[in-house]
Amino acid sequence: MDKLYVIKIGGNVIDDEFALNALIKQFAALEGKKILVHGGGKLATRLAEKMDIPQQLVDGRRITDAETLKIVTMVYAGLINKTIVAKLQSCGCNAVGLSGADGDLVNAHKRQHPTMDFGYVGDVDRINAAFVTTLLEQPLALVISPITHDAKGQLLNTNADTIAQEIAKAMSGSYETTLIYTFEKEGVLLDVNEPSSVIPKIGRAYYKELKEPVNGESRIFAGMIPKLDNAFVAIDKGVKEVLIGKAEKLQELIAGTAGTTILND
Repeated sequence: MDKLYVIKIGGNVIDDEFALNALIKQFAALEGKKILVHGGGKLATRLAEKMDIPQQLVDGRRITDAETLKIVTMVYAGLINKTIVAKLQSCGCNAVGLSGADGDLVNAHKRQHPTMDFGYVGDVDRINAAFVTTLLEQPLALVISPITHDAKGQLLNTNADTIAQEIAKAMSGSYETTLIYTFEKEGVLLDVNEPSSVIPKIGRAYYKELKEPVNGESRIFAGMIPKLDNAFVAIDKGVKEVLIGKAEKLQELIAGTAGTTILND
């Protein structure tokens, strides 16, 4: 079974040209089949501010009204996506940039919440695994933005971590799939202010322990919990391994000499 790497770039990496370029060079050098999933960093927020379009975040997730949807579509599926593709081409890596609407790649529905209207935020229903396979067999590296569609003509803004997880799950029946979350930290940290406190391996029992409150707070940064929840779901659904760590250390993450490995135990 061929290997497949599904790599998600964190927003702070998008905003850091040095970190982004370092990751792109290492991604381009990876042998085999590979997919890069990205969000948009702070660029969409800055553009919205210039256009006097108010922005609202809940638990770090953007409320996407109609005007904001136009901005994130332009920024995520347009400028950032094509910039990454161009950078990969310059490294000799033939890549194609896609949104979830292209080729019916990611079908989603508008989020339903009992108390909060998230606007045009989408939750994933289905990945078009056959389409992804067709492109990977060309061979092409895929660069995927988090703009999805509902099959009724409506674009939706969908969490990029979730898209990466859903793609990894969908492809795990055809490929030996590794899901990698890259961001600005060394890995999952016991102390968010201390880079050397990276936890090298996390299994389910230890994860439960880490989430237990100590003095009213979990032992790991609250913002890391959704990423770890996604990681364990992916492992449960057939993804071979999940790695979390610093974008500039992609090769070391894959070699197991850096970052955090999520264990299937």
